[in-house]
Amino acid sequence: MLTRKQKEEIVQKLRKEFEDVSAVFVTSFKGMTVEESNELRKLLREKQARYQVIKNTLLRRASAGTSVEPLQEFIEGPTAIALAHGDPVEVAKVLVEFAKEHETLINRGGVLQGKPVEASALEQLAKLPSREILLAQLLGTLQAPLANFVGLLSAIPRNFLYVLKAIEEKKAAEAA
Repeated sequence: MLTRKQKEEIVQKLRKEFEDVSAVFVTSFKGMTVEESNELRKLLREKQARYQVIKNTLLRRASAGTSVEPLQEFIEGPTAIALAHGDPVEVAKVLVEFAKEHETLINRGGVLQGKPVEASALEQLAKLPSREILLAQLLGTLQAPLANFVGLLSAIPRNFLYVLKAIEEKKAAEAA
């Protein structure tokens, strides 16, 4: 049993951590084995996230008045949270894939940049490409008009040279 002081320390620690996270996802872990829980923790750690089982009352107190307060609507029954310090899309992918393989994990929702995210939106978030791929696609989109313009400008002298070459070949054929 936790003492009042320990509970206050947990709440303060969570409040501080909520300031630094990019997203918080709420899950239900009822029926998960220790091995499954450890496997999920390991997968999330690789994606710069932390998975923690926490009492509902402490989670409500810690999230009250913070940017992750909307997660309170997902707190019910046995609750665990995934705190994403890195790319939230990667964390969502891990949670969705793990839930598909292990029926004991249920994704309830979460908070992304202060906005609540339902479980169905979490699955759509998991389908997004990674941040690096999105940046590459954006760069390609930004480069396309410039590349087309350069191609257009280089086509003018190239076509002029083709015309000169054709005239040269025609005169050479007439002279022969």
